[in-house]
Amino acid sequence: MIFPLFKSTAKSSWIIFVVFTAVLFMYMSIMVSMYDPENIDAMAQYLETLPQGMIDAFGYDTTATDLVSFMGLYFYGFIALLFPLIYCIILANRLVAVHVDRGSMAYLLATPNTRVKIITTQALFMVISVVMLLILNTAAGIVTSETMFPGKMDIPAFLNLNLATIMLTLAISSICFFFSCLFSETKNSLAFGAGVPILFFVINMLRNISDSYPWLEYLTIYSLYDPPQIVAGEQSVVLISLIFAGITLFLYGSGIIIFSRRNLYL
Repeated sequence: MIFPLFKSTAKSSWIIFVVFTAVLFMYMSIMVSMYDPENIDAMAQYLETLPQGMIDAFGYDTTATDLVSFMGLYFYGFIALLFPLIYCIILANRLVAVHVDRGSMAYLLATPNTRVKIITTQALFMVISVVMLLILNTAAGIVTSETMFPGKMDIPAFLNLNLATIMLTLAISSICFFFSCLFSETKNSLAFGAGVPILFFVINMLRNISDSYPWLEYLTIYSLYDPPQIVAGEQSVVLISLIFAGITLFLYGSGIIIFSRRNLYL
């Protein structure tokens, strides 16, 4: 890792990190505050006023029985996936494709550092940044829930849910990073680096709306992630984490190899 480059990248990206951290914390606090242990069906009654298609698309068609299942259903089923997805798209494009497109990558390549070191440093920054974003979100969830509803949060189940979320988001980040390494222009990097993960996200919503197309689950990695089942212990966190880890390592590794070998027109 090239520490000066890592430090420079952190300085140029801290505002984005803070903004997304604040947004996730805000939504986390709001969702925890909406939990009513005396009337657990209150949210379900409110959702009945919404179109059924919207309820199905967001995966809100099941019932929450406690705080952790409530958060798994209403926060981790949509919000905890959407905002980290957007963060990954923005950050991956800034870390590689923007430097190549604007010509600033030439200055980095002019240093004594190899391409592999440069791109590995950018990859490490992205991984660490994504993990830190979601760890802070996890901590915020525990602190907020324990403040508002002491003893109501099943912390081990909550940690399992967040581990799965982190591993899924890392897999998504690897897709974004791979295409940022593959293309020299930001328009192409965004077209694929944003297009593929968003397509996965949309397919997952369509899969929730209707059971008429069961084959859709094979077209998105989001089908491997089911918050209600994770909370209930019906889905193996270890297994899905290993799958997501495999995707992450393969795509980050592929991106590093491709960037280190391809011609760059700077």
